[in-house]
Amino acid sequence: MKVVLTTLNAKYIHTCLAIRYLKSFCEHEFDIELTEYTIKDPVMNIVSDLYQRKADVIGFSCYIWNIEETIKVISMLRKVQPDVKIILGGPEVSYDTKEWLERLSDVDFIVMGEGEETFLHLLQQIRDDEKYHFVFGMAYRNAAGEVVINPGRPKLDLNDIPSPHRFEADIAELGKRVVYFETSRGCPFSCQFCLSSIEVGVRYFDIERTKADLLYLIANGAKLIKFVDRTFNIKRDYAMEMFQFLIDNHQGCVFQFEITADIMRPEVLDFLAEKAPPGIFRFEIGVQSTNDHTNELVKRRQNFAKLTRTVKMVKDSGKIDQHLDLIAGLPHEDYQTFRKTFNDVFALSPEELQLGFLKMLRGTGLRLDAEKYGYVYMDHAPYEMLSNDVMPFSDVVRLKRLEDVLEKYWNSHRMDYTMHYLMEHEFDSPFDFFQAFGDYWESKGWQKIGHQLEDLFIRLEAFLCQHGMKRMDVVLGLMKLDYFMNHKYKPRKIWWQAELDKQEASFVLREAASRPERISQAFKELELSEKELHKHAVVERIPFLASSSLLPKEQAWHDGQEMGAMIAIVVYQQQASEKPLVFLVPESELKLQAV
Repeated sequence: MKVVLTTLNAKYIHTCLAIRYLKSFCEHEFDIELTEYTIKDPVMNIVSDLYQRKADVIGFSCYIWNIEETIKVISMLRKVQPDVKIILGGPEVSYDTKEWLERLSDVDFIVMGEGEETFLHLLQQIRDDEKYHFVFGMAYRNAAGEVVINPGRPKLDLNDIPSPHRFEADIAELGKRVVYFETSRGCPFSCQFCLSSIEVGVRYFDIERTKADLLYLIANGAKLIKFVDRTFNIKRDYAMEMFQFLIDNHQGCVFQFEITADIMRPEVLDFLAEKAPPGIFRFEIGVQSTNDHTNELVKRRQNFAKLTRTVKMVKDSGKIDQHLDLIAGLPHEDYQTFRKTFNDVFALSPEELQLGFLKMLRGTGLRLDAEKYGYVYMDHAPYEMLSNDVMPFSDVVRLKRLEDVLEKYWNSHRMDYTMHYLMEHEFDSPFDFFQAFGDYWESKGWQKIGHQLEDLFIRLEAFLCQHGMKRMDVVLGLMKLDYFMNHKYKPRKIWWQAELDKQEASFVLREAASRPERISQAFKELELSEKELHKHAVVERIPFLASSSLLPKEQAWHDGQEMGAMIAIVVYQQQASEKPLVFLVPESELKLQAV
């Protein structure tokens, strides 16, 4: 009996851990083949590929991002392979299972919850006796066509599951895709918007097995490993041991964790600040809301003062990027309250601030209480809220506009210098900037058309001119620097009228090559000839305070005085992976007025 396990990932670089667990648990007894697609693949292509595999059983791993596309695949597949057994599993179909089987007549079985043991038992019954009422943790239709929901299955010992990371077929792709990794299952918290709160308690895989699997992945070329543990740092000693292990063995691999920031102990933070190599760890921190009443309603325990301490200590270390999450649309958080939440969290200056909208997931407490808070939400996945009793749809639409420009301008890091200046000097709050810009963006119809890099700068300039800046000259200077920093090689064009003509630019490069110590010691150490500078550098006039916090500390001027116009020399390095180097010198030092 040939079994194919598959899923539709959100992107090609993603991989599905679930189907690898099932294969590892069942392959001693069954011929199991893995294949993955994406939600962007044409349905016909997916069905054609599955058809040619000639499977007796096909299992689909289902999530909110792929369920509707998966249903289309199943519908077409049933037409061309009427006798194949189709099994669904995954979080999206583990709740409201009766409703799913009534809706999807082409599906034969649904595995609910933790699937390894249940899936193996189900395959055995399909092959042998077809006594499906014996398979705990599974739903099916009986001979009369009635939906039968079998009792749930007790949790298994995680160490009974063979490693899902040792398949030879995966090795060639390890360096090209995200590797998802699990050291534990379950969550100690009870957040009513999250499926993880349904499973009580936390179970761990054996730590030595975990280390062995990580060494195997790193040795075989894995570049990014994302830990899917809901709270990686819930056990301090365990987290410390794993952090130390990864520091000792990373070989350039990057590791991302979901952590609960307000329970992170100071000694752990001190350890990471001292020992962690820069760039190998990334933290994802779910803040969701800073409104105490809202957090109480969704049973979310959070100490924002301690969370703030953690985020600031991590940021001050300069070692670890942080991704902070917010959820708009939680109970009793209206537009103005969410504005405060947004600004509270933005003040922590995370490398990424993810604004999501509440999804009323099947099985969660908040979905069961939807009527209590007046929720209106999408009928189909992702079940996103459309309104509630304190946030009308009109406010949701406005926040969607804010989210769009937040992604383009903050999370993309295309304009770090400019964004920091605007937040500190030109707008009442970060929320007000992103909201006003988002509203302007939509008023121009830009959400309907694409954009290139220079378009983002031109559109921001148009918005800022319309808004009326106090120091538009400074903003434009920073935007120019940001534009230069977004290129790996010397850009062929610029989106503004150059401040320096060719003769002036040549003079600057000649002076820089002949007397590099006037630029800086770091510039002198590059030992660049005039010819090399013409090939690899650009120059531009930049009018602003060079000593402010607008630029990295090593590029700030020590006396803190305004020096008039500055000349920026941007040097593109031989290795495209290295960022351009920016050097600033007062124009008066170069005596450009004599040119």
